[in-house]
Amino acid sequence: MMPLGLLSAGETGEILAVRTAQAVGGSREEGGRCDCRVEDLGLRVGCTVQMLNNTGGPVLLKVGEARLAVDRCLAMKIMIKGVAR
Repeated sequence: MMPLGLLSAGETGEILAVRTAQAVGGSREEGGRCDCRVEDLGLRVGCTVQMLNNTGGPVLLKVGEARLAVDRCLAMKIMIKGVAR
């Protein structure tokens, strides 16, 4: 298990959990989980994501057929497994 923000370009992984104590919108969720905006972006537990660009600043991801730019702080709170090229 590792943070999504540590993937290199071309690597893929499956989302296991989102570890945040505070929701993205500023409200606090029970149990330290945030599933509000993160899930709205399509970043759900069980989804496979591919890192397209991770050179500093926001990271560029491919989720399904969509491309997303995600803040690095948020990417470091998304835990993944199964890193592959």
